[in-house]
Amino acid sequence: MSKKQHSTVDNLQVLFEDNHLIVINKRPGDIVQGDKTGDRPLSDTVKAFLKKKYNKPGNVYLGVVHRLDRPTSGIVVFAKTSKALPRLNKMFAEKDAKKTYWAVVKNCPNEAEKRLVHYMKRNTKQNKSYAHIKEVTDSKKAILMYRIIKKLDRYFLLEVDLETGRHHQIRSQLTAIGSPIKGDLKYGFDRSNADGSIHLHARKLRLMHPVKKEPLEIIAPPPNDPIWNACL
Repeated sequence: MSKKQHSTVDNLQVLFEDNHLIVINKRPGDIVQGDKTGDRPLSDTVKAFLKKKYNKPGNVYLGVVHRLDRPTSGIVVFAKTSKALPRLNKMFAEKDAKKTYWAVVKNCPNEAEKRLVHYMKRNTKQNKSYAHIKEVTDSKKAILMYRIIKKLDRYFLLEVDLETGRHHQIRSQLTAIGSPIKGDLKYGFDRSNADGSIHLHARKLRLMHPVKKEPLEIIAPPPNDPIWNACL
């Protein structure tokens, strides 16, 4: 598609933009939508970016399609039109948008690749989800496929394809097999990253354009740090 971009403006890395959608490479620490912290959400930053770029006098329309955990980096899609938003929402809800993540772990999984099936139960007070081998009350089935794609000096890079989209799914399921993500104290890693991030990155997204009906594949470079740089 002709309007692909890969630019950084006002600390905003735009991976793709056209009339209907804009795709951002989220930095770890950014929140996608406003929450109780009161911190400025990425959605507001993107609105300000569009207002300035196109010199718009009034309010900018921007629809939040999906979220990404605060300490996680990578691809986030926003709708720029009210026509695109419900179509994108439907795609994400029905898993027609295929998401691939990268995760850095210290403990090597027992198998080089495996499809993991768990039953996730969310604890809202802890803002944490627990992965169970068997179905428990109020649990939801969670499925992902991982493969080891690189061995680093002290860590392993996993590529993860999601079949379901549960709360903290990758973080919880990898912990359940003894391979918590680097920096993820909440899910059992032994120490946090200095910047509060975790080494989980939404790397690739494949979907049909909601209006043009053309296939889109978007790839996001991981954050610039020694561990991620060693993965490339």
